[in-house]
Amino acid sequence: MADTRYVCSVDIGGTKIASAIMEYPADGSRPHPVYSAEVPTNPSEGGEAVYSRIEGAIREALASDPDRKVIGVGVAAAGVVDPKTGSIAYANEIMPGWSGIELGPRLREALGMPVAVVGDVQAHGLGEAHWGVGRDRYSVLCLGIGTGIGGAYVEDGRVMRGFHGAAGHMGHIESTSAQGIPCACGRSGHLESVASGTSIGRMFEERYGRVDESRPTVGRDVNDLCRQGDERAISVIHEAGFALGASLGSLANILDPEVIVLSGGVIHQGPDWRSETWKTSVAEGYASQALDPLLETPILIGELEGDAPLIGAAEHLLASL
Repeated sequence: MADTRYVCSVDIGGTKIASAIMEYPADGSRPHPVYSAEVPTNPSEGGEAVYSRIEGAIREALASDPDRKVIGVGVAAAGVVDPKTGSIAYANEIMPGWSGIELGPRLREALGMPVAVVGDVQAHGLGEAHWGVGRDRYSVLCLGIGTGIGGAYVEDGRVMRGFHGAAGHMGHIESTSAQGIPCACGRSGHLESVASGTSIGRMFEERYGRVDESRPTVGRDVNDLCRQGDERAISVIHEAGFALGASLGSLANILDPEVIVLSGGVIHQGPDWRSETWKTSVAEGYASQALDPLLETPILIGELEGDAPLIGAAEHLLASL
């Protein structure tokens, strides 16, 4: 029987930096955290401050049990990660000063141990493909629907990263439903502009006003109304779900995945869809675009939730050794 192994994992997002020591049990069962912690990212303080918090979080995790032999650090990072070096090639205005941070090289030098860096949505896809609902599937197309929309394509255990490390920006494909709507990336007409949590809140507000007058409407507000049977919310969620499904159909036509996995609090809660409206609208949109041989491709809900990028980052580290 193999030995129990330990990997330090870090998930760097725009809001928080999550760290964990992931235990890979000797019996081959699913890895799980034996230590976990979170600190705020505070991205407005700039890339150097964020880097310092990341290194500090890793050192705390490694010091949590000095007797535990950790074989390396897997990092899931916001932004576009250079696949050759592990540096941050590009980040948008959510993470000012994050572009150009030599994350992988600096951590390797500071810690004196193996470090592997991958994009956060790519890590999410790896987690679901290796140990989540996509386990034992040859190929998995994974999309995370949250504040924005990101994704990953995993085939035979390996995630597609692309020449620049930018593969997986599924939210930035053209969507008929988003024609003329500005996108956060600076272009227009992208899926993220109509199917992310931010966009769902904006669309409802533009048509019907705020759900709560004291603050901007977000996707959760619209989802809650939808589940209560509010016809206005149902129409907005149906439109978002159909757009998402149609884009999934187009992506399936290109990639032909064995299974499609959707994750993120906007569309699911626990092990199931957040509402029947989401489920039916995504299915209708998918059927409108997918080629006939692909119509039966399963569209499943992810099961690892917040652990997915931490497990995926660990998997990426192990594959790099």
